[in-house]
Order: sequence, then structure tokens, then C-alpha cells
Amino acid sequence: MKSHQSTQTMKPATAAKKLGVYLEATPAEFREGVVSRDELNALQADPPEWLQELRRNGPHPRPVVAAKLGVSISGLARGGITEALTTDQIEALKDELPEWLQKERATQAEVRKEAVRIKEKNQQKDA
Repeated sequence: MKSHQSTQTMKPATAAKKLGVYLEATPAEFREGVVSRDELNALQADPPEWLQELRRNGPHPRPVVAAKLGVSISGLARGGITEALTTDQIEALKDELPEWLQKERATQAEVRKEAVRIKEKNQQKDA
């Protein structure tokens, strides 16, 4: 007997997360259906205009906003940013450089330095 492999599908929210876009900004047909693994791969390989536009101008989901600002998602929340932001809004924040953003960037830099220190310590221990 031949085993019939079913097509792997995912919810639109999962697909949007994998594509790095804000679900609510995607077209209705994307939000209302399911996305197969093949469809996701096709979207990643050859993004349609709506996906290119979302990636370029947003609105961007919080993980993308945090990465573009150089802070953690928690840092965004502490700074009062709870909604998706457009690229223009992110650039305006970078230009304004409010006190909370400076503080969160410094915190993030410390976290990264500590992660490097721990990694080096573990490598020395393993050697």
C-alpha cells in the first residue's frame, strides 16, 4: 500500500510570522484561508507585490520593529510601543531618539556583551 501524504498547512498567523509581516495588514484572502507549506515557500521565493510592500513600508510586527530599533520586544513594551509601526514611524523614532529608546538600546548592548562573555567562558571550559 502506498502511504498518501497530506499537504502540511498552517494558520495565516503562523505564515505571517514566518514571512515577518503583520497579519492584520495582509490581504483578506490570506487572512481567511490556510497556507500550505508549498504556498509559503512560493511566497518566500517570489513575493507578490503586497508582500514586498509590507516588508518595505509596514506596518511591521513587534519583533521586526524591535530588531529595526535595536531593542528587545520587552523594551518596546516598556517604551509604550504596543502596536505595529510603519517604516516611517520607526525612522521617526530613530531620529527623535527618546530617552526610553536610548536606555533600551544600552540594555540590549549589555545583554549581548554578557551573552558573548558566557559563550567564550563555556568554550574555554570545553577546551
